[in-house]
Amino acid sequence: MEFVEMGNMSGKTLMLLPGTCMNYQVNFKTIIDRLAGKYHLICVNYDGFDGTDVIFPDMITVTEKIEKYIQENHGGRIDGALGSSLGSSFVGQLIMRENIHIDHGIFGSPDLDQSSVFSAKLQAKLVTPLLTSFTKGEKKKNKTKQKMMKIFDMDEKSATEFVDCFSRFNPESIKNEYYTDLITYLKDDIYVEGTTAHFIYANKMGEKYKKRYLKYFRNPDIREFDMNHEQWIFGGPKYSEPVLKAIDEFMGN
Repeated sequence: MEFVEMGNMSGKTLMLLPGTCMNYQVNFKTIIDRLAGKYHLICVNYDGFDGTDVIFPDMITVTEKIEKYIQENHGGRIDGALGSSLGSSFVGQLIMRENIHIDHGIFGSPDLDQSSVFSAKLQAKLVTPLLTSFTKGEKKKNKTKQKMMKIFDMDEKSATEFVDCFSRFNPESIKNEYYTDLITYLKDDIYVEGTTAHFIYANKMGEKYKKRYLKYFRNPDIREFDMNHEQWIFGGPKYSEPVLKAIDEFMGN
């Protein structure tokens, strides 16, 4: 596990938790400088995605390591945690387990999928080879880049860095991350005194995701944006600026 602290060290603490098959450097590249100007950032790279040979074990083991870091380095409390996609699953677990306290849990357009063990194993078996095949050959790599540029309005450099993540990390880590995310459940109607769950809702994902947010958390603060999943991170200022403004509002900054 890698924890890197940077930014405005006198500002409110904000933990950044990347999504599937990502490190924080790529996942938050387009917005990290903006956030660092205001917040004391705690940037996380999970086991298997931290530049070491360690394999990603499972969501709960990694959650426990994050909790331990917050307990030992921040007195068991941080002002906010921002999760991108799968990173939001960690935000949910950290809030639900109540081993540490987060004032503002910010969920960055997550799907929060949950599956049975059988279904999750089948999905991981099918999806992992697909993800790791994105960069097998220049033709396929370029096709994937073009698709990412179209979906997220990425520039070519960002699309290249995004696609390269899928060849950088051990397929076993990718499989474990994908599989254990699906079987690590959130309870319904989560409520923790002093904690607010904020959701960046990308409405082009579909109404069913908004219903999930309302199911898992009591009275969540849901902000709706006309965009695709994670387009606020990868789609440039047109999408990121309104979301960054909302994040400042969430954090009371």
